[in-house]
Formats: sequence, structure tokens, C-alpha cells
Amino acid sequence: MLLSQIMTADGRPQAVARDGTEAYEIKGSVSVYDIAMACAAEGTDLATKIAEMGLGRAVDLEAARRERRLLPPITHPDPAHLLLTGTGLTHLGSAATRDAMHAAAESDAAELTDSMRMFNLGLTGGKPANGHAGVQPEWFYKGNGTTVAAPEAPIVSPDFADDGGEEPEIAGIYVIGADGTPFRVGFTLANEFSDHVMEKQNYLYLAHSKLRPASFGPEIRTGPPPQDIRGTSRIRRGDRTIFEAPFLSGEANMSHSIANLEHHHFKYGLFRQPGDVHVHMFGTATLSFAKGLKTKRGDVFEIEAEGFGLPLCNPLEVAVAAKAHAMVRVSIL
Repeated sequence: MLLSQIMTADGRPQAVARDGTEAYEIKGSVSVYDIAMACAAEGTDLATKIAEMGLGRAVDLEAARRERRLLPPITHPDPAHLLLTGTGLTHLGSAATRDAMHAAAESDAAELTDSMRMFNLGLTGGKPANGHAGVQPEWFYKGNGTTVAAPEAPIVSPDFADDGGEEPEIAGIYVIGADGTPFRVGFTLANEFSDHVMEKQNYLYLAHSKLRPASFGPEIRTGPPPQDIRGTSRIRRGDRTIFEAPFLSGEANMSHSIANLEHHHFKYGLFRQPGDVHVHMFGTATLSFAKGLKTKRGDVFEIEAEGFGLPLCNPLEVAVAAKAHAMVRVSIL
């Protein structure tokens, strides 16, 4: 089943479900968040709950996409309680991409970079077979619901950014139950937009480079993810496709198991606060930046993968500051 949200005439999120080509509103004028939290409280799975609620009017998702009425497939009534996070160096091939950015000095070429060391840790200990926790991955914070770009909406790069590049990924969607238990809603396409030029200056700038908007959706795939996910990442400039490359995900193409990545995120009590939403991005090995592409305002990012519904598309916008690179002044109370 695929879940999405459209905006109603009065600005509310309306949950939509489809199992095949036809999409329908879920009865009750409810959001995906409402349904997920009800499932968590009742101990009911999504398919059973949605069947109980019933389906209503048919929805033309393609028309909603053209009209920009698609919302992120899950939202929180208070955007500060939706957290965007992610893990890196989790996919086979991702180390080569990162290592090219963080290469060792020529005088010490035999020494592994920190990126390669982290990747190797995942290869040897990221998929424990005994049901215990494996090695922890690289982890980063991206923002909250205020930094989410809806499908088809612009991803706005700040005026001080050195660059703005796509990262095509799969993200897990979670809600936290009343007792602090994380519940997985499903998986979705994501664009973990980052500033790779800033990161390339020094790997310690990784945290800064990730504090950028992100987009995910338009649909959530419920149930377990495929072991082998194969998608395509494109960048369109006007009527031309200036970048197109496959991206791989799913555990068959990863150095960590999903369960291990989930454990090392939700082991922190901070991330088990009742009622919160988590969008956790699992990483990628495909970047246009690694191929030397410099994105421009107006470029359109397009990410798609079989089984995940509509493609995720976002144009790139660049914020214009009132004063170029003006200092942020802190007022004294």
C-alpha cells in the first residue's frame, strides 16, 4: 500500500491510500499522522486500520501533483516535532564517493581516510547476525518540519551556501507511541539535499553542510522494504536532462542493516518522545557533485524508484538575503 497526503480546500492534510493505480481519500478527514498514531495506540496495523476506516472519494494524484496540492506524505501539527536525520557511508560504493572528496594527503597516501575507516567498520560490523546491535554508523541532523519542502515545491538553498546538490535516498518514516515505542510507518523516496562544496573543505564541516532543506515522498510504501531497490536520479535544466544515474538501496546494497541503523537512532531517549515524527534518511552512493556537476537556480531534481509511487521532483531555488552575507545580530534582553 502507498500512503500520501493532499491539501484540502481549507488547508488541511487529507490522507490518501492506493494499492495499485487507483488512489482514494481515507474516510474521516484524517492525516497520515492521525492514522499512524491511532495504530500505535490501538496496537493495530495500518492495513487493518485503513480497512476499518474505509475509502472515500477517488483522487487524481497526477492532477494534484500538477496543481502542487501534494503535501509531504506525513506532517506533524507542530512542525518542530518532526525531526529530519540521516546516516552516511551506509551503502556499498558510498565510501568511494566520499573518499574522493576527503582524500588523504599525497605524502601519506597509504593511510586510510576517516571516511574509509567508517565505511570499513560498517562492512565488518553493520549487519550482525545474532540479533544484537552492530557498529554504529555516521549520523547527522538535518532539521525539523519547518525545513521540509513538499513534493514539487522548491528546495531553497541559503544565500551563504557554497553549493546545493541532491542526494537520492530511501527514508524511513516513524511515529513515537505514548510509551516511547518507535513505530515504523514505511519507507519513502527522499532528497537529502546538502552542500558538498562546504563539506569538501573539511570533513568536520559535515554538520554544517547537512543543515539544509530536504524533501521526501510523495508516497510512503508500507510494509518491509525490498532487499534490492533500484532507482534513478536526474537533474533537468530547461528541456535538457543534464544528469542521470542509477542509485541503489535496500539491504542487498548496504553495509548496514535497517534494524541496526534504526537501533542506533532510537537508542537515544531524546528520539523517543511521545507523539514525535521521525524521517530518517539511510544514505546513498550517487551524487551529481561527484561527477563534477554544478547545480543552478531552476534546475529540477527528479528521483524515482519502482514500487515507491510517484517520482519526487523539486526545483532548486536560492534564497536572496536583504543584505548579502549580513551578520545575524543577537539582541540582549
